[in-house]
Amino acid sequence: MWESVRALIDEHAAVQHELSDPAVHADAARAKRVNRRYAELSRIVTAHEAVLAASEDLDAARDLAREDASFAEEVPSLEARLADAQEKLRRLLIPRDPDDARDVIMEIKAGEGGAESALFAADLLRMYLQYAAAKGWKTELLERTESDLGGYKDVQVAIKGSSSDPAQGVWAHLKYEGGVHRVQRVPATESQGRIHTSTTGVLVFPEVDEPEEVQIDPNELKIDVFRSSGPGGQSVNTTDSAVRITHLPTGIVVSMQNEKSQLQNREAGMRVLRARLLARQQEERDAAASDARKSQIRGMDRSERIRTYNFPENRIADHRTGYKAYNLDQVMDGALEPLIESCIAADEEERLAALGGEGDA
Repeated sequence: MWESVRALIDEHAAVQHELSDPAVHADAARAKRVNRRYAELSRIVTAHEAVLAASEDLDAARDLAREDASFAEEVPSLEARLADAQEKLRRLLIPRDPDDARDVIMEIKAGEGGAESALFAADLLRMYLQYAAAKGWKTELLERTESDLGGYKDVQVAIKGSSSDPAQGVWAHLKYEGGVHRVQRVPATESQGRIHTSTTGVLVFPEVDEPEEVQIDPNELKIDVFRSSGPGGQSVNTTDSAVRITHLPTGIVVSMQNEKSQLQNREAGMRVLRARLLARQQEERDAAASDARKSQIRGMDRSERIRTYNFPENRIADHRTGYKAYNLDQVMDGALEPLIESCIAADEEERLAALGGEGDA
């Protein structure tokens, strides 16, 4: 482990020197990449310094204890401090998802349950917007298809972070949200007071930093324009401003009608298309790599039921990590951090176990 730490400390010094080069900052994409790497390496350097300091303090206390027994009382707490510092460093050395620092595009889709599912999609959107606001992230509503009762059949939102530290990235936190979210409650449309179970799907894609990252041949796109429509199918615009983009090689279809101009809808549609193509490319690379780590916490099976929101019991439960709490009202107001932290911790444990297995091989 220490050899890899030394190599990373050397890389940190090299990246720090690179950041002093004006040419780096003249290229926005390069500057973003270098800053992200510097932030990641800085955490490792700080953790390593904490290990060295704890080790020196422990050695000093042990030396002093030979002459004065009162110093021996400090040894257990210093040993615990050193162990904690070493564990923190060990976790920082786990290979990180290269997309962690990216922003995301999230899509929330009504599923089983009809009108109630669409209403819950609106509740989930509000939950994520509240969470993003608490994190200091910016949000942009890209597209929405409203239901008759005020919910959403489908809604897409872009979420943008402000930190260059991958550990604080939007994708690092929200990548675990993809899957089927199950809700148990009495719907607003239920006159008998019976509890219904509905589902809503969430898709999360890392957003492409620069358009050049994902090459799209214009000849492989089929672009249709049409008139925007609202709930029930009624027209809400007198011009053909809505855009449907079909990527012919993959069959991916993106429709946008939220903006008033065709150009704006097309630009928003291309953002979503690039994100979906990036996710598809990464899935294909992972599938092709026989030694790729398959995360059980963030699987790519989008039909997986990941979480249950039980309103009568005010209970939230994550089925992947076993997390359970009775503060659903707070979660729906954006208090998602404990849930997400449970996913991050479980994913880290899995990565550590995988590293341990490689070491034994």
